[in-house]
Amino acid sequence: MKLTAKGRYAVMAMADLANFNKQQKPVSLNDISIRQGISLSFLEQLFLKLKKKDLVTSVRGNLGGYRLSKEPSKIHLSSIIEAVNEDIKTTKCKLKSKKGCTGKSTKCITHNLWDGLSRHISNYFTSVTLMDVLENKIPRSTPMENSASQSQGMSR
Repeated sequence: MKLTAKGRYAVMAMADLANFNKQQKPVSLNDISIRQGISLSFLEQLFLKLKKKDLVTSVRGNLGGYRLSKEPSKIHLSSIIEAVNEDIKTTKCKLKSKKGCTGKSTKCITHNLWDGLSRHISNYFTSVTLMDVLENKIPRSTPMENSASQSQGMSR
């Protein structure tokens, strides 16, 4: 899986914004930059994309900054990651391409394994909201892991 700094930092910045935007006052990118250790110029690039996807709104002026466009409970991590053009894939295949992972006309022998992992990752990010991050209510395991641990417990 390749989740670059762009996706990670966008989620970090949005979580920071959600955390410090409780009074609906705009939060400056400079403040986010200082708290999260992310360069200001990088944040500016990310927030242009987040604004374009209507995840944040900007407020101009001396006391300006950014606000969330929706409640944190309505913003899924997947929408943040997609907004900054982050493509989470575990295969080299291009979507709807006739060529497989190896550049040939067939898919590699483990393609379905990695494709399945990509779907799990996508489903995970779709199931987690900014509010979940703020409240530390992150799912620790998937339903598949839960059933596996239950069946292991039964076999002892």
